[in-house]
Amino acid sequence: MALALGQQHCSKAALSTVLGRVGLNVPTKPKPFPAAAARERPGLAAPAAAGHNGYGQTQPGAAAAAPTNTTRHKGRKTAQLHWPNPCLQLAFQGRLHERLHGLFLTRYTDQGRSRMLIASQMEPTYARTVYPCFDEPAMKATFDIRIIHDPSYVALSNMPAIDVSEMKDENGSVWAITTFNTSLKMSTYITAFVICDFDYVTRTERGKEIRIWARKEAVKNGYVDYALNITGPIFSFLEDLLNISYPLPKTDLVALPEFEAGAMENWGLMTFQESSLMYLPRDKFTGRKAVIAITTSHEIGHQWFGNLVTMSWWNDLWLNEGLASYFEYLGAAFVEPKLSLDKVFHDHVIQPILSEDNEIGVRSLSASEDKIKGSSFLISLFDTITYNKGASITWMLSNFLTEKLFIRALTSYLKTFSFSNANQDDLWTHIQLVVDGQDEVQLPASVKKIMDSWTCQNGFPVLTLNLSTGTISQEQFLNKRNDNNTATYNKTWIVPISWMRNGSSQPLLWLDESSKMFPEVQVSESEYDWILLNVNLSGYYRVNYDELNLKRLARVLENDPKAIPAVNRLQLIDDVFALTQFGYIQIESALELTKYLAKEDEIFIWNMVLLNLIPDTWESTLKNYEVYPLLKKYLLKRMLPIYHYYAGLIRQNVDALENDYFAQVYLEKLFATACWLGLQDCLDLSSELYAKWMNSPEYNIPSLIRRTICCYGIAMGSDKEWNFAWDVYNQTNSTKEDKDILMFAMSCARESWLLYRYLQYGLSDTLPSSNCTSEVILYVMVKDIGQRIAWEFVTQNWPLLSERCGEELLHDILKVMARYVNTDVQIRELQIFYNMTLEENEREDTTALLESAKFENTERRELLMEVADWLQKNIND
Repeated sequence: MALALGQQHCSKAALSTVLGRVGLNVPTKPKPFPAAAARERPGLAAPAAAGHNGYGQTQPGAAAAAPTNTTRHKGRKTAQLHWPNPCLQLAFQGRLHERLHGLFLTRYTDQGRSRMLIASQMEPTYARTVYPCFDEPAMKATFDIRIIHDPSYVALSNMPAIDVSEMKDENGSVWAITTFNTSLKMSTYITAFVICDFDYVTRTERGKEIRIWARKEAVKNGYVDYALNITGPIFSFLEDLLNISYPLPKTDLVALPEFEAGAMENWGLMTFQESSLMYLPRDKFTGRKAVIAITTSHEIGHQWFGNLVTMSWWNDLWLNEGLASYFEYLGAAFVEPKLSLDKVFHDHVIQPILSEDNEIGVRSLSASEDKIKGSSFLISLFDTITYNKGASITWMLSNFLTEKLFIRALTSYLKTFSFSNANQDDLWTHIQLVVDGQDEVQLPASVKKIMDSWTCQNGFPVLTLNLSTGTISQEQFLNKRNDNNTATYNKTWIVPISWMRNGSSQPLLWLDESSKMFPEVQVSESEYDWILLNVNLSGYYRVNYDELNLKRLARVLENDPKAIPAVNRLQLIDDVFALTQFGYIQIESALELTKYLAKEDEIFIWNMVLLNLIPDTWESTLKNYEVYPLLKKYLLKRMLPIYHYYAGLIRQNVDALENDYFAQVYLEKLFATACWLGLQDCLDLSSELYAKWMNSPEYNIPSLIRRTICCYGIAMGSDKEWNFAWDVYNQTNSTKEDKDILMFAMSCARESWLLYRYLQYGLSDTLPSSNCTSEVILYVMVKDIGQRIAWEFVTQNWPLLSERCGEELLHDILKVMARYVNTDVQIRELQIFYNMTLEENEREDTTALLESAKFENTERRELLMEVADWLQKNIND
């Protein structure tokens, strides 16, 4: 790849890139170099030069056909590349690679033929590998782009193409030159290029063209029609909500066969991993529509939050990603009204980040610039703190301001900083202006002081409520069982407390001290007088109720669970088990809140219960403890109503679940648990549907529970059922999803000789890769009867496995093995094996791993004994 940079009329720079026979011209007008940039920052590295790949070599597009419905300009003319009177011209070159960032090559199959395309991913600092630039977000410029490419391919960029002409090279070969309109002023990381032979579908929304590009086969089959139908309405929704029009004349969305970023918001040319943009009309029960709606809405949200107004520096990345992650749910709920916005947001965003943001070393949402050193650290900022915590803090902000004031402030912020940059203080200033201009919402401190307590401090608080005194106190939520957390951390947040009393909403409270008394929160002696904090999970914190209120809440749940909003029932379950895990309360207090579950009809709440009572990592060991039969009796008694409801639909009217998003996501866990607990109807259903599939291979087991049905269909059968799965697995037309499900299911066999044979198959050439071999071992190892079989197989075949699987995969196996260490004898057995097989420098790490596993397993045994004691006393309630 050869590149050259020039400047036109001393005011514009021109960039020419030649990708073998594909090139681009990018004139830019950079902002003045800021003084603050003198210190080392990721954007200040010069672009590295790589080897030239040969101007005359054939590159993507040499033999591909043009998209059938792509409009091309007629009357091409021969042209020569030049810049009039350049003041500065830089020659540069780079290598076209397949690492899926910078400017990269992707290989894929379409309509049975091998194809290639070129695409770009510039964020955060890959623009420097494509053309000379200072790729800092605050150094915005306009870009004039020309791409030289094979005429059988189409070139796309941020702006519409304004001309397609022809040129001849020195060998007489003809190449197309696609010239694009001058871009709006924007950051380098959202410049984008795609050279492909895709097809597209198109529609017009408010006079602006929207095109969805994908493999010809996918377009022909209608896989991108859903994305096309929702993209325009989401744009219009956000335009109306924010009162700011989308400034570009067109938008292209491209479904890339390979794209590790998942999706990217490039202005006017958004790119997606194709699984995030394609919906197969025949797949009713995948939850795919929700994924596409949420992902597309996120990237469209970036057109305002990130593209129109960009964070000044990467330390405030949450202004891009956190706000887009908040608005993605508003946009998705607009086009998919059957999605329960609050439930999905709390389940997918708030609860997961509360489970991660609880260690001392976790970073704050916003940090000072000098803490970001080097590109690798910068890339690490694209994490759940930025996305989920940013969205959760935004949710809280919108709730205590009211959405009306919040949107008004955002509109002011966006209009003021359009085509420019801002930091979080700029956002606080515009919110403060709106707050000062009204009387409805009164805050206990400035917006900056309130919000800095959430964005500039790591972690979050747990509020402890004493109903007798009406006192609410706060402290950072940390693991009290961890010796490293014994120190006192004097952090204080300014906490908005939404609350209800006996089911009625109350005026907002503010906790701006470490502890404060609220007389209105005191309760009477009546057992029917109860308090619930953080209504609808509007605040980013956990709540630790005193025993009096927990008992009253448990009574409310047993009598009338609907008196407490669904997301708060989710919160109560999640909070009490997290408080148990971190040493704030005893497990008995958490279990009291599960007595009502026979009346719980929300599957996403059941999923939270099962994740806490039967974690995936415990399933294979729980049957070894006396708690299992007690848990079986206690849980099945409460699971039967919701299980029978869904089992009835599976048998009689599975289409009724088409719009039940949470069933599509969590029904598998519910049925897998029912079968694992030995519910006969679940086992019979598995045998019934699996036999139906064996008798009629064209029959499709409902995808919602296919993994469980295959697993227990094989478990309840014999070698006949196992051999059928093996034959289907080896069929050439089996999809990757089919193979993944069957690989897992075959490890569910109840006969030891079948499991041993399966492991032996892993050593032969019958499995496609070493990765599959290690997966088979892990699948067998986590089954209750497979632990010893897998252990003996690994120890007997270690040299061959070491050669076939590689060091990293074997270490994963060793970690899983350590999960089942419970006694000193087992410790010694594993240690002897490690000493015989591992290098000396690895033994120290494995010894520490074993000691840690032994400690964790000891704690688990103690916890399970406590659970068993409680179940003995309450099993008949």
